[in-house]
Amino acid sequence: MHLLRTSTSLRSQISFFALVVLLMAAGNAGTLCAAITRWPSEYLNGVAPDIRNTKLAIKTRELGFDNYAVMHSGVTMSPLWAAEHLTRLNLMSAKGLERRNSFHPEEQLPASERAELRDYAKSGFDRGHMAPNADMPSERSQEQCFSLANMIPQDPDNNRHVWAAIESSVRSMVKNNGDLYVISGPLYLGKTLSRLNGRVFVPTNMFKIVYDPRTRRGAAYYVSNEQGDGWQVLSISQIEKLAGINFFPNLSLAAKELKLTLPDPLEHNGHY
Repeated sequence: MHLLRTSTSLRSQISFFALVVLLMAAGNAGTLCAAITRWPSEYLNGVAPDIRNTKLAIKTRELGFDNYAVMHSGVTMSPLWAAEHLTRLNLMSAKGLERRNSFHPEEQLPASERAELRDYAKSGFDRGHMAPNADMPSERSQEQCFSLANMIPQDPDNNRHVWAAIESSVRSMVKNNGDLYVISGPLYLGKTLSRLNGRVFVPTNMFKIVYDPRTRRGAAYYVSNEQGDGWQVLSISQIEKLAGINFFPNLSLAAKELKLTLPDPLEHNGHY
């Protein structure tokens, strides 16, 4: 895997082994996340993901908002995933709303486990949404999606181009199909990882899983957190292996290996 750039003073490096040590040192502050959720409407058949890698489950907290839910990690200080049940009606409501960049730390989280605005300042990274603003159907839900609990440190070119195109592609699918279940999140796959301000981990890659309940098929966009327009389509099972998370516990392995056809994101964004 590639190494991330470390040119700014606010960015520090940490080995993957050290990340594991941090997770283990966090003790029993969090518990293994079972497929039980207080926000079942955002998940297929109301069943939330299971975290298979027990180290990832430390210091995790499920947070629910009006139109999305996240599993937040107090170690990486970012979401392990953000889940949305996207519907055509909600997207029609969202279309006429004006974006307001109300980025804010998440007050539901302890100060020791949450990202702050100062962590991102002058870092060279965007505050990248996992559940995007353009999916939100009301002013309240739009304000909620600017919580830093819904953000990862994202390469600016990636965030504003190929990732934005992927988000737009998914919305186009929803408008055509009626509704989809979407789970987005970061991956930490490199041997050397970076942190903003010595606190917020920078992911090496991101994914966006799309599941169509009518065809009973799903697939995932998979991109590196770096400049460029490269992207891949992986099966749900492939993403689960990379993430150490069972995103759809009530689906069989065979179902997870059936790929949904995902559109080319470059056809759905004005930047391309």
